[in-house]
Amino acid sequence: MGGPFECLPVLPTTVVGSFPVPEWMERLKTDHFRGRVSRAQLADVHDMAIKAALRDQELAGIDIVSDGELRRDNDIDYFLARLPGVEVRQTTKDFYFDYHDTAVTAPLPPATGDELAWLADDFAYTAAQTTAPIKFSFTGPYSLARRLRNHAYADQRELVLAIAHRLNAAAHALAARGATLLQIDEPFLAGRPGDVDVAVEGVNVVTAGVDVSWALHVCYGNRYARPSWEGHYDFLFPAVLDARVDQLVLEFARKGYEDLPVLERFGWDRRIGLGVVDVKSQDVESPGTVAKRIRAALDLVAAEQLVINPDCGLRNLSGAVARAKLAAMVEGTAQVRRTLRPSPVAGQTPDPIAQGA
Repeated sequence: MGGPFECLPVLPTTVVGSFPVPEWMERLKTDHFRGRVSRAQLADVHDMAIKAALRDQELAGIDIVSDGELRRDNDIDYFLARLPGVEVRQTTKDFYFDYHDTAVTAPLPPATGDELAWLADDFAYTAAQTTAPIKFSFTGPYSLARRLRNHAYADQRELVLAIAHRLNAAAHALAARGATLLQIDEPFLAGRPGDVDVAVEGVNVVTAGVDVSWALHVCYGNRYARPSWEGHYDFLFPAVLDARVDQLVLEFARKGYEDLPVLERFGWDRRIGLGVVDVKSQDVESPGTVAKRIRAALDLVAAEQLVINPDCGLRNLSGAVARAKLAAMVEGTAQVRRTLRPSPVAGQTPDPIAQGA
């Protein structure tokens, strides 16, 4: 359980990926898709917004930060629209967050190593703006395949694996630029739980040969701050035990913690990204509520396994609410850390002042 977590406190805090998009930025993004703002102008806006999101996370005390996914119009098109062999039926959008109508009418061209390699540039920009550890996320092959009209492959599995090979090339490029923690997001998997075997197979193609710490995020959808599906995480097991990832990042704050025993029952012994903040509510949790949720998880999961995060991305919250939720999450985590022994930082002698003694 080393890697990016080695020098961090026990119960490290992080985000899932996305950060709030201000209304003025939404307008500019939409204007870009309507042909009124150039790509270069929008890139400048993205650079500024990423700097602000990083600063917000650092001020909140988040241990592992993200770029806020602020360059992306949504969780699908940022990848598919740039993937060779994918047809985008219409490049304009009424609203930037809308999905393109995309299709594959012939097998994707052979992988050259350049597919999606520009993601490494995204990471490198973020790394130049902060000294904090970075989590870099991208949508997984199963969810990307679900948004494509498949006119090229005999079945969905073939399409998933074709995309997975290209994401693997992107992951190699990210690792070469210094990424140490990569997260695969599969937001569509909960809608088709019977496809978990195919999704896990795709995940393993993505992670193959890429020596970083890997996380897999599965939620119940977060489109416009509403869940797309309901259910329980038992559908992931036992298939997900074969996933070559180091961490599962799951939604708990909104749903409750009834699914935690599933992890224990099936013997998940790797890290768990514990959702302790409900991103589908504008109500700000108190630090005490966050601490209570963490302690409930500690009844079943060792502290060394837990990573503390919101349920999902923060995109649909206002900036003020997101900042307040992160601050509460950090303070609630600190309350729990002060009750733990040994010292929150592995390998250090307990400090009675830092421990709150």
